[in-house]
Amino acid sequence: MITKIEHIGIAVKNMDNAVALYEQLLGTPCYKKEEVDSEKVMTAFFKTGESKVELLSATEESSVIAGFIAKRGEGIHHIAFDVDNIEAEMERLKGLGYTLLQEKPKRGADNKLVAFVHPKNCNGVLVELCQSIPEKID
Repeated sequence: MITKIEHIGIAVKNMDNAVALYEQLLGTPCYKKEEVDSEKVMTAFFKTGESKVELLSATEESSVIAGFIAKRGEGIHHIAFDVDNIEAEMERLKGLGYTLLQEKPKRGADNKLVAFVHPKNCNGVLVELCQSIPEKID
């Protein structure tokens, strides 16, 4: 079940410039930067109420974000929704005929399991499903 908008992902060319711009725009500091090697991106996060803004910049030219910026320019890359159970939500959407970009959820930034729904099923919008990875309690 989708519970809320988790974040909006924005593709940027220059992370340092974008962080400064969004800190000023949102009136709040970036609370976390994280490199996601598997996606060849650097991320930066801002809290905005219950939701977040995620900036994404390519760390290599072969990154999907580099390709996105080359084709479309900087801007909104995806919208992410928080889900209770990512595997159940993936199965639900597959059953409704949606195309998922991966068979199983993968580890993403900000301690999340993630999966993407193809934009062709969502009026041209790349949709990300996010589930928090529980913290281990010792």
